[in-house]
This record gives sequence, C-alpha cells and structure tokens, in this order.
Amino acid sequence: METIANDVIRYQVGIKDVTLGKNVKVVEPLNLYGCTIGDNCFIGPFVEIQKDVTIGNNTKIQSHSFICELVTIGNSCFIGHGVMFINDLFQTGAPAGGKKELWQYTTIGDNVSIGSNATILSVNICSGVVIGAGAVVTKDIIEPGIYAGNPARLIRKLSI
Repeated sequence: METIANDVIRYQVGIKDVTLGKNVKVVEPLNLYGCTIGDNCFIGPFVEIQKDVTIGNNTKIQSHSFICELVTIGNSCFIGHGVMFINDLFQTGAPAGGKKELWQYTTIGDNVSIGSNATILSVNICSGVVIGAGAVVTKDIIEPGIYAGNPARLIRKLSI
C-alpha cells in the first residue's frame, strides 16, 4: 500500500501469497492473492482470483474473469472470458459490507466448461457440465448437461 498525492491510496497486488502448482502459466497484468492454483493451469490477463479460492489441475481461466473468495474450481475446467463469480447474494437487501459470514460458497466439479460472460452465483455445479455464454447460474446443477439462459436451464443431458 502506498499513499500518493491528494490522499489517494494505491494498492499493488500482482501475485501475492499464492500457492502455485507445477507448470502454471500466467499472463500479466492480473491479481492473484491468497489462493491456490493447481498444476498445469493457465491464467489469462486481467483476471482476479481472491483469497480462499482453490483452482484444480489442468484448468484454464481466460481473460477478464473474476473469481471471488470462497470458490473452488475442479480439475480440467475451462472458464471463458469475462466470467463473474458472485459470493454476496445481498441476503439483507444490501451488500454484505465485508461481513464474510453473509457470503456463500461456490463449488465447481471436474470437467466443467463455463462460457464467456456467464455469471455464477453461490451454487454447486457437478462434474461434466457445460454452461453457455452469457448464462446466469442461480441454482445448483446436479446433473451433467448443457445449461444456458437467464436463469440457466438444462438444454441437453450429457453422459460422462
């Protein structure tokens, strides 16, 4: 943290307090802090991954995605450009204001592909799921398949 002219406080993060697996590729600029990234992962530019996030092995996260605290992503997943994860569901009718006890967890299984500009609320998504571009996932997904829309709905079942 640095204070500069006119009482502006500048934070510079980059990569801080991160546990990185083997053969991880990152493209800067990005913000990774307090998270765990598995082996053979790729993290694109302009990505933010916050603390208490775990990313499994062989997972690819494209540019401009935001992965907030309390998210776990499995192995061999694909997160498209501009995907947003949300952990504050405004349970009190307003933002949680940093009260972590009001935040919710998100768990993504293995072999999940999430299309560009999807929004993932605090849900559980089973393995073997494809989320279409621009989808908004508001409820748990417990069956492998292709899901799309707002709110995301099952389009077609997949066998894994």
